[in-house]
Amino acid sequence: MRIYALEEHMATTDVVEAWKRQDPGLTEPMMKWALESDITPALLDLDDSRLAAMDDAGIDVAVLSLTTPGLQNLAAAEAIALQGPTNDAIAAAVRRHPERLQGFATLATPAPAAAAAELGRAVTELGLNGVMINARSGEQSVDALEFWDIYEAAADLHAPVYLHPRAPLPIVNQAYYQGFDEPVDNLLATGAIGWHYDAGLTVLRMITSGLFDRFPDLQVILGHWGEVVLFYLDRIAVLDNVAGLQRPVAEYFRSNIFITPGGISSHRYLRWSVETVGIEHVMYATDYPFNRERAGSVRQFIDTAPIGETERESFAFGNWEKLVADIRR
Repeated sequence: MRIYALEEHMATTDVVEAWKRQDPGLTEPMMKWALESDITPALLDLDDSRLAAMDDAGIDVAVLSLTTPGLQNLAAAEAIALQGPTNDAIAAAVRRHPERLQGFATLATPAPAAAAAELGRAVTELGLNGVMINARSGEQSVDALEFWDIYEAAADLHAPVYLHPRAPLPIVNQAYYQGFDEPVDNLLATGAIGWHYDAGLTVLRMITSGLFDRFPDLQVILGHWGEVVLFYLDRIAVLDNVAGLQRPVAEYFRSNIFITPGGISSHRYLRWSVETVGIEHVMYATDYPFNRERAGSVRQFIDTAPIGETERESFAFGNWEKLVADIRR
C-alpha cells in the first residue's frame, strides 16, 4: 500500500536569506526554530537525508512545500523574484526522485496577478500538483478579494490549494498568546493552538465570502485535522441563516475541502474527520520536519486505523491520486 504525505516542508538558501533580511531578529514565532536549529538542515535537504527519513517513517511519496511563511512576508518585488526559482528548485528535486517526491508550488501572494501566472507555469510546465498558501499575506488574510485571481487560476487548473497556518498578526499575538516565557508564548501562538485558530477562521472566511460559490471547482486542503473548525461545524451552522450562501457551511467541507492530520497522529480525530466529511475527503500528512515520525510509525498508524481496508487505501493514497489525476496540465 502506497503512502503519500502531503505537508512535507522544505526551504532554499535564497529564501532563508530573504527571510533574514526581512526579519533579522526572527521575531515571527517559530522562525528561530526553522532557521537556527537542527530543523534547518532537514528543511534544506531534498535528497538523501530526506529520502532516508521517509524510508524510516514508512512514507513512499512526499509532496514538498515551502515552509511557512513562504514568500508571503516579503515585499512584492522580492517575492516575485523568488517564486520562479523556488518552484524550479522543487521541480528539480522531483525530477531527481520522481518516484519519491512531488511538489506544491509557492507563490508571491503580495502580487496576486503574478502569483496566478506562476501557478499556471508551475502546474503546466513544471508538473507541480497545486500550491501551498499560508493564511496571511503581509497583514492581509488570504480570503480577501484581491487574492481571488489565484483561486480562479487554481480552480481553472483543478489544482488543489493547501491552506497552511501562519503566525497570527503581532497585535493578536500580543493580546492572546503572550505573558509567559518565550517557548510557551511561541507555541501558544503557533503549533499549540494559535495558528490553527487563525487558519480555521481563514477557511471560514473563504466560505462565507462566497469564494466557493464563485469557483465551485476550487479544492482546498486543510491540515491538522481541519484547523479546529471541523470539530465545531454543528455550532458554526448558525452562519447558514445569515451568510447568503448557496449551501450550508458544512456542505462546503464535504465538497470543496480535504482534511489531513498534519502530523497529529490521532485515530480519534481520524474517526471524527471521516464521520464529518467522509473518507473521500481525508488524506495523510506528517508535517515533516517539524514533526519527526518514529521508525515505522506512519505505516503503523495507517495499518491500525479503525477504518475498513477500502477506506484505508483511500486515506493512504487513493484520494490524492484521484485529485492529482484531475489536474488540467
